[in-house]
Amino acid sequence: MSVWDYADWVPAWNWWTMPVTVVGDARAEDLDRLAAIHAESFPGAPWSAADLAALLREETVFGLVVRRANFFGTRSPVAFVLARLVAGEAEILTIAVTPAYRRHGFARHLMEHVFRRLYHDRAETLFLEVDAGNEAALALYGRLRFRKVGERKGYYAHGSVPGATALVMRADLR
Repeated sequence: MSVWDYADWVPAWNWWTMPVTVVGDARAEDLDRLAAIHAESFPGAPWSAADLAALLREETVFGLVVRRANFFGTRSPVAFVLARLVAGEAEILTIAVTPAYRRHGFARHLMEHVFRRLYHDRAETLFLEVDAGNEAALALYGRLRFRKVGERKGYYAHGSVPGATALVMRADLR
C-alpha cells in the first residue's frame, strides 16, 4: 500500500455530519466516472474510459481523484487530474471538475497534491496547457505561481470556434 492510498481510511462523515472530501489515486473502478467528468468539462474532445486506462497504464503517468462522500458513505469521484513525470519534468495532461462542484476549491486541492507528489519524486518543473479564454483556470494557475512560457494558436476547437489559443505555462518546483 502506498502513501497515496490513505483515502480509504478516512471516515465518510466528520463530527459535524458534513461529507468528507478525500484525495487518492485513480483506480480502475473510477474510469467510467472520470470519463463522464472529462466529457462534461471538455465536450469537444472527451476522453473515454479506455483512453484514461491507457494513460494510467503508462509507468510515467499518475492520476489523483477527489472523492466526496455521500450520506451512505459512498465516495464518488467529483474531480481528477492526470500528470506525467519524465526525467525531472512533469506535465498536467488533464484536470477536470464536475460542473456542480466547480468553484469549491477542488482543482486547487488536486494541484496542491500534485505539487507535493512531484516534489517528493524530485521533479524540477511542471508544465500545462490552458485555454487562453479560461479565466478561472488562469486565475488558479496564477495563484499557484505558474507563468506563461509560450502559446499554441489554434490548439483547441470549441464548437463553432475554429481554434482557440492554448497558453503553455510553467511552475518551478525547486
